[in-house]
Order: sequence, then structure tokens, then C-alpha cells
Amino acid sequence: MLPQELIRKKRDGHALNDDEIHLVVDGITHGTFTESQVSAFAMAVFFRGMNAAERVAFTRAMTHSGRVLSWEEHAVGGPVLDKHSTGGVGDKVSIMLAPIVAACGGVVPMISGRGLGHTGGTLDKMGCIPGYVVNPDIETFQRVTREVGCAIIGQTADLAPADRRLYAVRDVTATVESIPLISASILSKKLAAGLTGLVMDVKTGSGAFMADPAQARELAETLVSIGKGAELPITALITDMDSVLGTTAGHTLEMIETLDYLTGKGSRDTRLHEVVIALAAEMLLLGGLVPNPEEGRDEAQQALDSGRAAEAFSRMVSALGGPNDFVEKSGRYLKPAPVVKDVIARRTGYLQRYNTRDVGVQLIDLGGGRRKTTDVLNLEVGFTDIVHCGTKVTKGDVIAKVHAADEAAAGASVAVLSRILHIDDPEPRTRPVISERITASA
Repeated sequence: MLPQELIRKKRDGHALNDDEIHLVVDGITHGTFTESQVSAFAMAVFFRGMNAAERVAFTRAMTHSGRVLSWEEHAVGGPVLDKHSTGGVGDKVSIMLAPIVAACGGVVPMISGRGLGHTGGTLDKMGCIPGYVVNPDIETFQRVTREVGCAIIGQTADLAPADRRLYAVRDVTATVESIPLISASILSKKLAAGLTGLVMDVKTGSGAFMADPAQARELAETLVSIGKGAELPITALITDMDSVLGTTAGHTLEMIETLDYLTGKGSRDTRLHEVVIALAAEMLLLGGLVPNPEEGRDEAQQALDSGRAAEAFSRMVSALGGPNDFVEKSGRYLKPAPVVKDVIARRTGYLQRYNTRDVGVQLIDLGGGRRKTTDVLNLEVGFTDIVHCGTKVTKGDVIAKVHAADEAAAGASVAVLSRILHIDDPEPRTRPVISERITASA
């Protein structure tokens, strides 16, 4: 069947059968679908959706578009676990989480993506480490995972190659928010990685793709349901993305915050820490390493406090080509932006809830995100010292810092953030950072 006929059928609201879905995925994988046809198919799905059977078939076809890993022959010595976030602004959780779980006895082969839309990608953040190979061959990936306990990489040509192409198209065609496309993209990579358990961090709020809580719940339930059908146990936490997660946004700046967190130099009494520890506990529980989430939290905290998590991260960086002393001497390797300017509070009051997506868009304007698939990121730019919502500030206080490539870009960004980070008299009500937990039995 011609690609345009498959696109037409979905465009007109009809369900595709298994054979037709395999034709689409094969066309995406092997290039018989042109770039414009892949974009048109994504847009058709965005508007018309997919039913439950289509979602399962699409996910399976994406999974089997390439190699599916098996860890049995590698004797990894622990449950093979992973976590995935639906994306947010300042979300550096994965980089913190993988070494924590590895330090607790889990095995984390984390296949991550680059930024989508206004959100930053874990893979882009890892790209700021000099020498770090984000796309190793499968054998290296498996060896490092086995020896260290974790490896954070990007998609290789062998794993879910259909998603690799579709992922890039979704980023620049405003089709990121489609639940069927999100579900297939996430789960095809995770199923191809040969996991025994997966924890989903489904974001909701102004900085999330699923801004509406009902949509976030639908996505979480879809992911858990597809996982059950594919015999992959999944637990989903719905978490808040109504403000930047942590105090930084921007690849190098988030890496610095991550290192401070792992080594204990930064604060752990934060919403970011709450998310990290909760997800770690769920991963350990799925892997059978703890009997309940409470003990999982304790184990994760001990891995941090003892330094074992920081050590695991250091070993992973070194094993994948990065500097042996990256954790200890990161200042030698992480290049700062040439211009830093303060965002000053114009009045006394409380920092109100703001549109977090606007912060992500502003990061793109600085050069820290992509407008088209071929864009090269500026890894140095971004924001630090972002004051948390609900914080009382005094006129003249610094409520954020802009890190930019030049004075003009810095000045423009300061002006935008001054509008976004709105200060007013009433103390705002803050949302809980974790609002719901969804499992297959829920």
C-alpha cells in the first residue's frame, strides 16, 4: 500500500490494522516514507489518535524495528531497571537517579533522548562531558552496564531505529504531545533495552507536555496498560512541572547542579530531591530489592550519603570515555557562558506560579534548544539561582541569573524572565510535587 494511502486512512479517522502499522513503521525505519510523509503521519495521529489495539501494535512494531537486548547472558547480577520522564524544564532527575539505583544493586541501562520542544533532554546534558560517548556500540553499552551498574546513552542505530527518526520529526512539527506517539516512543526504547521493570515520571503543569492533570493521568494509565500487555511491569508517578525542577535550566548548568547534588555540595531539602528519592524507591521496589517504598527511600538516601552514588556516576563517565576526575574536578571541564546577568526583583512580595514552558522557550532563544533537527546546541547557556514558587523576596533581590553567549542575548533574556517570574502580595498555594501513583493493579 502506498504511504499516502496509509496516511489518508489515519487522517480520515480510521484505525490501522497490524499489517498496516507494520508497513508504516517499516517505511519510517527504512526510508520508504519521506520526511514529509513521516511528518504527515505524525500529524494525522496527533489529531485522530489511536485506539488501544493500534497503540499496542505500534509500540511492538517500533520495538522490533531493530535489535532487542537480552541481559541473561551477561550475568549482570541484579534486576534490569529504568526510569523515564515525559519531559520538563530543569529536569535532571535521570542523571541523578541512575547511579543511585546502581549503588543500591539495580542495573540501569538508560537509553535517553535529546530535548523535545521546550524541554531539555538527558542526552544533551550528558553531551557536555568531554569525551563521553553518548552513542556507543551495543557491546560497549552492555559491558559498561554490567561492570558499573548503569550507563546513560542515546539510541543506537540498532535499538528502535524507527523511533529515532520519528522522535526527531516530532520535535519540530508540534506533534510531541500525542499520547499514542509518546507511549510508543518511550516504551519501544525501553522494551528494546530488555528491562524487567520501568518507572515513569509523568509530568503535569505549565512546563509539561501533558499540562492538564487529566491528560497526564491518561498517559500514565496508557503506559502502564501497554506495559502490562508487553509483560513489562510499570509504575507511574504523576509529578508537578509548574515550576523549574531544581534551581537551574540549561545543559552544563544542570550538570553542575547534578554533581553538587550527588556529592552533597548542594541542598537535598528540595522538591527535586523528593522526586529523585521517590522514583528511586519505586525502581528498587519493582526490582525486588526492597519490600516497600519506605525502605527504598532509606536505601536511596544511604547511597547518596555514603558517596556510593557519586562513585557510580564517576565510574560510568570514565567507562564511557569521559575524564577519570570529572566529578572531583568538573570546573576544569565544564565551560561557563561568557556573560552572566542577574534578574532582580522589582518589588517585595512572593514569587507566584509562572508558565514554566515560557522558561523553556526562553532557553531555546538563548541557543540551548533546537528550532530544527539540524541545530547545534549551545550547552553553556541557561539559568541558575531560580527562586522557588512561594518564596518571599524583597525588592532588589536576585531571583535568577541568566547565562548567555553575549550581552544582547543576556539583556533580552533578563527582560523576559523579569516578566515571567511574577511577584505579587498573596502567598501562592503550592502543589504537591507528587500527586498520584499508578500501577497495573490500580
